[in-house]
Amino acid sequence: MRAEILAPAGNFDSLTAAVRSGADAVYFGTGNFNARKNAANFDGGELEKAIYFCHLHGVKCHIALNTLVSDDEFRELTKTLRRICTANADALILQDLGVAKIAREICPEIELHASTQLSTGTVEGLRLLKRLGFKRAVLPRELSKKEIEYIAANSPLELEMFVHGALCMSVSGQCLLSAVLGSRSGNRGLCAQPCRLPFSVEGGTGNDLSLKDLSVIKHMEELASMGIKSFKIEGRMKRPEYVCAAVTACRESLDGTLSSGRMADLEALFSRSGFTSGYYDAKTGREMFGRRQKENVVAATDGLLKKYSAVYEKEKPLYTVDFKLKVSQGRAAELNARTGNYGARAVSEYICRPALSVALDAGKAAKQLSKCGGTVFCAGKIDCETEENTSVPVQVLNSLRREALSALENKIAHRENYNIREFDFPKKNLPPPQKRETYLCFYDENNIPDGIKYDKIFLPFTADERTVRKYGAGLMLPRGVFFNSGEICEKLKHSPAEYVMCNTLDGVAIALNADKKIIGGPFLNIFNSISLSELSQFGISHAVLSYELSVSQISKLSKAIKTGCAVYGRIPLMLTRNCPVKNGKSCAVCGKNGKITDRKKIDFPIICQNGFSEILNSRPLYMSDRSDEIKNTHFDVLFFTTEQKGEVKAVLKSYENRLKPEKDFTRGLYYRGVE
Repeated sequence: MRAEILAPAGNFDSLTAAVRSGADAVYFGTGNFNARKNAANFDGGELEKAIYFCHLHGVKCHIALNTLVSDDEFRELTKTLRRICTANADALILQDLGVAKIAREICPEIELHASTQLSTGTVEGLRLLKRLGFKRAVLPRELSKKEIEYIAANSPLELEMFVHGALCMSVSGQCLLSAVLGSRSGNRGLCAQPCRLPFSVEGGTGNDLSLKDLSVIKHMEELASMGIKSFKIEGRMKRPEYVCAAVTACRESLDGTLSSGRMADLEALFSRSGFTSGYYDAKTGREMFGRRQKENVVAATDGLLKKYSAVYEKEKPLYTVDFKLKVSQGRAAELNARTGNYGARAVSEYICRPALSVALDAGKAAKQLSKCGGTVFCAGKIDCETEENTSVPVQVLNSLRREALSALENKIAHRENYNIREFDFPKKNLPPPQKRETYLCFYDENNIPDGIKYDKIFLPFTADERTVRKYGAGLMLPRGVFFNSGEICEKLKHSPAEYVMCNTLDGVAIALNADKKIIGGPFLNIFNSISLSELSQFGISHAVLSYELSVSQISKLSKAIKTGCAVYGRIPLMLTRNCPVKNGKSCAVCGKNGKITDRKKIDFPIICQNGFSEILNSRPLYMSDRSDEIKNTHFDVLFFTTEQKGEVKAVLKSYENRLKPEKDFTRGLYYRGVE
């Protein structure tokens, strides 16, 4: 199977550009459940029209349903899923485990592709995705060549990866910056991109959360040889000329004909201070950072836009059609058309009659039938059986040609209908707890106050075994484990800890391999009841709910497993593999006490673990005095990140006595919710 070029389509113009430029597949959204809600997308009859157009051109359609979905949206979601499957889309791109479950039940035949929003970057995590019914996974953008090569050699799934387009500072699916700062959730398709605003570290660029656009197009032959099946272009919000140029560049790269001029065109059409391949080359750092500047905006001249619009503005013939025309007096004119294995027949209402002046001859008929312009067809062999001295108006021949070609189109574009089933929503719900338990999570084991006793304590996976035994503690696995999952698994196997908190499917898979009890962390992004139920199949009995749920939504969840919520702690806003602090100082100088400052002079702490950096909110979430308003949960979680022992003691005292906060704080998204 040759490698697939997968192009974005935010509207029908971009879809047309992608298809006519040589894309093998396109991806786009429909309805309210995709990660680019602000794109035009394909609603109503546009969905069926788009899929028909693509299938006619031999191009597959992958539909993005890659957002988190709440319980009260399930009815709309199931309608959307049925509409997509009825229109015979080829695949669904998904983030939400609950949505994946519903899709499997409604249409078990359609392919499921795991979105990069699922943050799965290990072979262990990919095996877990296979158990969940996925056929393909989109790899995180943060992987190096060496890591991609290892995963591709051992993956149980087809692999897809981004090769060109915007590059987020955060690992996809692990970012809450837009949600916390403005209630516009990236996990819900409405990221406001606040990271493109000025955020600065000491000695940095002044825009230390803004990366250049990614481009590894020149490495596509190499990646294809590794086993990557699909090369994805980012850009559902971009203009069609951009899509055309990117598809053309990808095609040339796979053919070995990519030129520097083509890449210069791409940079002129859209870039942020040029392109970067830093993660792929394992060369993170200041050179990867960039922003959209005036010179980038004016680079796309009218001449350049016209150059690429000319590529896709006209339909190109894809199929050669042989015609056979039968004309005899007293009978209806008949036209048979065939291309490959497809055949069609058109019969006119017009009854042929003797010519009064000019008779139809074979040459004239063939000339008229060969006019296939504006379609995907061109005329091949034309056989005309015309009775002498017979009249057939030109418009009848045109009508026969159009009817026959339309019938051929329908046959070429047709796909076997899926078997679409009903879905019964599970009703399982644990009884409400008589008393909530309390869990404490420490990012630094040295900040645990003496003499504390709580239901569960979690420590970093690097914690000293003596400390783990002392508190009977569990471990928190890092969110970023792309490169050393095997090492972490071996450490877990020999750890005295009985249970671990896992924030990604990578972590869940590692913990399962180490035979540990698992508590789902808040960055598993559990946003609905069915996702909770899905976790139970892996033996997970407890999960911390998403930071993005409101208290109202939490109270309405059906809980197949025990659930908890964060009631204290600095919410992690980003997980990044390229530490912004290193734009201005080394790790030795920073001493893991970094910070980044926004344009309002507000500081956000940065902590590092396992080769990744977490950017924390400027103020801690505080719900100690209002935790009783979070209904029907089984445990509270307090996260201690930058707090020293004295601060931890004060917070615990406030929590135990349900005191109001004394310092700057936030209620997070519990009352605001997210769009």
